[in-house]
Amino acid sequence: MTITPARRARAVPPKSPGGPGQARPVGRFRHDLATGRWWWSSETFALHGYDQDEIAPTTEIFLALRHPEDRAAVEEVLRRAGEDAMPFSSVHRIETARGRERTLCLVGQGRRDRDTHEVVEVMGYFTDLTSTLAQRAEILAGEQIRAAAEHRATIEQAKGILALTCDVSASRAFTVLRAASNDHNVPLRRLSGWVVELAEQLPAPDDQRRSVNEFLDRPREPRPAVDVLDRSA
Repeated sequence: MTITPARRARAVPPKSPGGPGQARPVGRFRHDLATGRWWWSSETFALHGYDQDEIAPTTEIFLALRHPEDRAAVEEVLRRAGEDAMPFSSVHRIETARGRERTLCLVGQGRRDRDTHEVVEVMGYFTDLTSTLAQRAEILAGEQIRAAAEHRATIEQAKGILALTCDVSASRAFTVLRAASNDHNVPLRRLSGWVVELAEQLPAPDDQRRSVNEFLDRPREPRPAVDVLDRSA
């Protein structure tokens, strides 16, 4: 393109990190498969937005508190644990009795009867990941914003280089840059970075237009400047 001017293990309770004020509550539960009865620790009640004496937990209540989009997956995890007693884990959302959405990590396993070897109980632990995930999301969002700003700056530099060296408008330079990106299947931000690197290595103003045109015909990552100097020595 030429520019012209113009592993399997027994479930164990998660550890709560940090010192005072940083520990996450860990709730426990047990589900008796024969009677259908549930037992929740006080922490489990609190995680689901209830006082300990406010309700008697049931399977229906347990599933109703799962987020509608996650409910079926959690139900399937518990069903399998009740069949094979294997350790399991699930990260899912709940909607508490107080209307708050939380993200919980559930780990557990089934327990077999010593005599019959049948699975008679499913037990496990809940850990609240809501604040941890929110903090992580905030960090990722900041990283993405910074990366986007850096990419825009590089693209703007490349546009300026093409506009100056090839005597075209900035909009024309961007059109050509984007076309080269599409034609050669090179991401625009990477191609722009290569243009910026190339501009730093161009030897003389008279050769700049030819060099840029040749580069856009066959985009590639420029060799380090030291290679250019060594070759010309």
